[in-house]
Amino acid sequence: MQLKIMPKKKRLSAGRAPLMLFLCQMISALEVPLDLVQPPTITQQSPKDYIIDPRENIVIQCEAKGKPPPSFSWTRNGTHFDIDKDPLVTMKPGSGTLIINIMSEGKAETYEGVYQCTARNERGAAISNNIVIRPSRSPLWTKEKLEPITLRNGQSLVLPCRPPIGLPPPIIFWMDNSFQRLPQSERVSQGLNGDLYFSNVLPEDTREDYICYARFNHTQTIQQKQPISVKVISVDELNDTIAANLSDTEFYGAKSHRQRPPAFLTPDGNTSRKEELRGNVLSLECIAEGLPTPIIYWIKEDGTLPINRTFYRNFKKTLQIVQVTEADSGNYQCIAKNALGAIHHTISVTVKAAPYWIIAPQNLVLSPEEDGALICRASGNPKPRISWLSNGVPIEIAPDDPSRKIDGDTIIFSKVQERSSAVYQCNASNEYGYLLANAFVNVLAEPPRILTSANTLYQVIANRPALLDCAFFGSPLPTIEWFKDAKGSALREDIYVLHENGTLEIPVAQKDSTGTYTCVARNKLGMAKNDVHLEIKDPTRIIKQPEYAVVQRGSTVSFECKVKHDHTLIPTVTWLKDHGELPSDGRFTVDKDHLVVADVSDDDGGTYTCVANTTLDNVSASAVLSVVDVPNPPFDLELTDQLDRSVQLSWTPGDDNNSPITKFIIEYEDAMHEPGLWHHQTEVPGTQTTAQLKLSPYVNYSFRVMAENNLGRSLPSEASEQYLTKAAEPDKNPTAVEGLGSEPDNLVITWKPLNGFESNGPGLQYKVSWRQKDGDDEWTSVVVANVSKYIVSGTPTFVPYLIKVQALNDAGFAPEPAVVMGHSGEDLPMVAPGNVRVNVVNSTLAEVHWDPVPLKSIRGHLQGYRIYYWKAQSSLTRNRRHLEKKILTFQGSKTHGMLPGLEPFSHYSLNVRVVNGKGEGPASADKVFSTPEGVPSAPSSLKIVNPTLDSLTLEWEPPSHPNGILTEYTLKYQPINSTHELGPLVDLKIPANKTRWTLKNLNFSTRYKFYFYAQTAAGSGSQITEEAITTVDEAMASRQVDIATQGWFIGLMCAVALLILILLIVCFIRRNKGGKYPVKEKEDAHADPEIQPMKEDDGTFGEYR
Repeated sequence: MQLKIMPKKKRLSAGRAPLMLFLCQMISALEVPLDLVQPPTITQQSPKDYIIDPRENIVIQCEAKGKPPPSFSWTRNGTHFDIDKDPLVTMKPGSGTLIINIMSEGKAETYEGVYQCTARNERGAAISNNIVIRPSRSPLWTKEKLEPITLRNGQSLVLPCRPPIGLPPPIIFWMDNSFQRLPQSERVSQGLNGDLYFSNVLPEDTREDYICYARFNHTQTIQQKQPISVKVISVDELNDTIAANLSDTEFYGAKSHRQRPPAFLTPDGNTSRKEELRGNVLSLECIAEGLPTPIIYWIKEDGTLPINRTFYRNFKKTLQIVQVTEADSGNYQCIAKNALGAIHHTISVTVKAAPYWIIAPQNLVLSPEEDGALICRASGNPKPRISWLSNGVPIEIAPDDPSRKIDGDTIIFSKVQERSSAVYQCNASNEYGYLLANAFVNVLAEPPRILTSANTLYQVIANRPALLDCAFFGSPLPTIEWFKDAKGSALREDIYVLHENGTLEIPVAQKDSTGTYTCVARNKLGMAKNDVHLEIKDPTRIIKQPEYAVVQRGSTVSFECKVKHDHTLIPTVTWLKDHGELPSDGRFTVDKDHLVVADVSDDDGGTYTCVANTTLDNVSASAVLSVVDVPNPPFDLELTDQLDRSVQLSWTPGDDNNSPITKFIIEYEDAMHEPGLWHHQTEVPGTQTTAQLKLSPYVNYSFRVMAENNLGRSLPSEASEQYLTKAAEPDKNPTAVEGLGSEPDNLVITWKPLNGFESNGPGLQYKVSWRQKDGDDEWTSVVVANVSKYIVSGTPTFVPYLIKVQALNDAGFAPEPAVVMGHSGEDLPMVAPGNVRVNVVNSTLAEVHWDPVPLKSIRGHLQGYRIYYWKAQSSLTRNRRHLEKKILTFQGSKTHGMLPGLEPFSHYSLNVRVVNGKGEGPASADKVFSTPEGVPSAPSSLKIVNPTLDSLTLEWEPPSHPNGILTEYTLKYQPINSTHELGPLVDLKIPANKTRWTLKNLNFSTRYKFYFYAQTAAGSGSQITEEAITTVDEAMASRQVDIATQGWFIGLMCAVALLILILLIVCFIRRNKGGKYPVKEKEDAHADPEIQPMKEDDGTFGEYR
């Protein structure tokens, strides 16, 4: 059973007495069980004002309960309605509801009238309200001829609707022939009476199909008024003839189309009155005309408008106050204001009231000899009159009952008896309506009974209220006590609250509240009790809530929701979006703890709520998803303030897609000169939606705007309208102006032309001017077009010229251009450098000096000097074959230079030439020089042949580059023992004419390392190395084999091996501690001081590898 928190009643006042409730005899919530005798009670009836559909059967409801079951009768228009005499009228079995069959025959109008139902049994009679039956009506519009309306721009206009009077009143709206609602605004709106009001008309209001429609909801029909034609014309459109023949009276109204202050179209005058009934909606309306369109404001004089009940409709022309009360009476003022003035209207509001209950009479159950009272208290404006009936009969003429006494709005009963049972009706009425209430007095003697089911189980979440029901009945009214777990004392007030209907409330249920509770009801006729059971459950909690997320469109987002709950309850987890169901989309997937949204779109943004439900409680947690993306393109581009050199561009930003726009980028297209090509114009901050743009003349501009946020840049907006600026003279002249001759007798003037955007107008040309720099000649000028070069012929060779190029177009000249200097064409130099001198620095480097040539003989821009040099012959070979010439160029005016990379001991020749932009001048006389000897290269090869027991023969090839005259060869060698230690070094000189040498008296079976190099007078050349081994003596080897078979030798070798093993261990330990490798120590000790400085290519000469 679902438990609801009920308002707490007052606890018992004193001490720690048992929590018993002594209730008075008038109990509104007491229901008499249907198995006990009781007077009739009306349970259902039709509304007082009952409008029926004439196309359907009439059903007038009247249902009642009672014991014994009541019988029903009806009156119509105050007299008995005999349903048996009308074949179209039947009464539902066991009910008082009438069904009048008018669908087969008969008319609804026949059964119009006031109906009242009476339900009666042996204990009394109950009556229904007076039910007024009226069929709905939807009459046709009366035919009328509507003349077209012609009026001037700016005048006011009211199009009348005047719908037919229907029942109930129709709903009014205006549409056109296409059934499209006419747009309404502060200027054009529909009044409460259905008329269409124009504060001022505009040309776009011209149309021939202003149609008022009336919708009758009861019959589901729509009636249409004849279309009204409206034509709005401007005075400027009227020619003199029409203006002379038409008077103002032939137009709708006679007000000027000029601006004017406001005036009210409705209501009329300065004041008006309004009466409304309490509880209804108060609607006040003010509609004004004027130009510009007036704005409406509302105030309440000597008071304020109720905040939560006040609403503005129809562009603030209608003020509505809902659930109006008498306190809302007073003066309300509407104010219409525009730039030319203001006007106000005061509406005096009076709130009347149909009767409403202060205390409605309630059913009264009494036991014999008890006292009681029925109270009927109502209010209204004017104050209602109270009248009583007994069993449907005015109490003044009803049978007398000595136990009752009438005192205005109260009937007092004393020492009632069973015959005092009856149904009393209270009627409260004034001119605005009436109230009718039935209340019975039922005299019974009944012992207590518990109506709540036995052993009902209540399950409640911990720390929440627990409400245990104990519905009861008895007459006299029983007292109620509660006990827990069969304990002897009743529950006390410090923890519990006992409500008048017998319910026990535990305000904050805890785990120890679990148990069995017993409800005991007692009166003088007996006692009844009932057990109920209470279980306390752990609350459901969300221990991991979904978190706020910001994701980009197209990505995936996941929300987590972990729930902890009582182990005896089974929760269900539901996900909501914006408090509604998730979209039925495959992109949304829900598993145990997660909601995953894939391919997120803009529509997915919102609030996602995880709701965990059990049978007893529910909890929820929400998180907001913000979908971000690059902005949408701006739109509605507009150009204003169009001047020759500037324009204002404004736009409306597109949706920023939840990421603020940081800036706008404006680009332009020149449709005249570069169609389809967009250029950057400027940038403005993201808070700005206008930009003042600087323009160039004679450009057909279009603009577009892009928005940018932290995620990137939007697509471009649609292009703006085109704007062609006026032509003007050029603002600038061509750039990169140069004057260079291509031939000795010409001057070629070139420049970078202006582009179309820079031309500023049609007819772009260039005025090219020149004159000799050092002469007195006047400027010579030509005007050319569509070129970027002009050739001046017949010029002296290499003469400086002053040059300028000026732009001009049909509008005029550009500013005076800058003057640049150029030269006419160059020719080859005429003179060779003189006094060429060579200083040989070393065998591979020489320094050359020369005297500069006269500047006039260069006949062009001095580029530098160029040295041609070549090896004429070798001092060694006397080879007269000329080698390939080499060239070195020295920039500028240098008069010396170095020649590197020469070959030693060689004869060279060179000459020097001057170079300008045209080419080389004549060569100087050849200068011969020789390089000294250098050190030779390494011998080309070294081989060891014919090894014997004590000799080795060496053969070699001389150096490929002797670089001089070889004086001798040097051979150094040394033995290498089995531990790779080097022996003493032997140094041997060999004549230069030898290519073979035999070394004798060498040790047999020994490895030797050889170092071999050649020498000239300049020094020793690079060395070449080789290794070889002398042969083994066979007899010695045989003796060694014989010794090896002897026992003493084997023992000696074992001892030596053991000693070597010990030494190896010692060496290994020393090496781990950083000791040197022994071979390296030996090599260092025996290195030849003469050989050490001479390195091989790998830089490790003298170390055996």
